[in-house]
Formats: sequence, structure tokens, C-alpha cells
Amino acid sequence: MNDTEARILRLLDEVPRATVQYVADSLGIARGTAHAYMNRIFEDGRLAPVTARLSPGRVGRPLRALVTAEVDQANFDGLLEALARIPEVVECLAISGPSDLQIEILAADADDVYQITQRIMECRGIRRTATSLVLRELLPRRMAQLLET
Repeated sequence: MNDTEARILRLLDEVPRATVQYVADSLGIARGTAHAYMNRIFEDGRLAPVTARLSPGRVGRPLRALVTAEVDQANFDGLLEALARIPEVVECLAISGPSDLQIEILAADADDVYQITQRIMECRGIRRTATSLVLRELLPRRMAQLLET
């Protein structure tokens, strides 16, 4: 990655919906240069799709929980589709260690967490779960620091 790419990525980390013109003006480069670099950055998959970062409380689900799940690998087919049908499941990661998945859920309250985890347990292939409540976000997801040169 060259310096111009790193500068563009840092700016896009701060302003994810920046236009080509905004990037060009902010970095003092030609619009055509900004456009070419941004096309390359988007096409090679270095940027995740832009999505709104909604506050869980704003959608009526202020409680975040992380559910780890042990999966019966022989019954994995269809599991992700079943989890995706649970609206409160906002992310699912394959992880190493004693558990196979880490599932982030958003809930209205502790009773809601219980109901959601029961629906997760009903998904084909889930053997066991463990749930941890997120008490406070201390350091939000960040990436710009990785681009420092």
C-alpha cells in the first residue's frame, strides 16, 4: 500500500461516505487520481460495505450480549440461515477455541436475552451456548491506527 492509498483509507475511516470530490479536496489530489485509487480500493475488497452504525438503544434494543456457541459440525448445514432469521442476531463469527461461534445479539432487557438465546438453541446444530452481557463499550471498533505510516 502506498502513501496515497493509506491517506485515502484513513480519510474514509473517518468519513465513510466521502465523495470522490471530498477525498480529492481533503487530500489535495486530482479528482481523477482520487477516483482511480478509490475504485481500486473498493474493487479489491479492502473496504467492508458501508452500513449505518445504529445505536442499539435507538432501535429499542439497548442491551448487547455475546453468545458463544458450540456446534455439532455434522449438522452445520442450514445453521447460518437459521441464525440469520433471528432479527436480534446482528453478527456471527466463526472462532477458535472451545466454542465454534460468537454471536452478537441486541435485546430489550434480560428476559429478551433469555428468549433470544432460547431461539438460538433451537437452531439445528447448536449444542450449547454461553452468554455474556456487554456492560459498556470501552473502545469502539477502529482501524485507522493500522494505517499510520
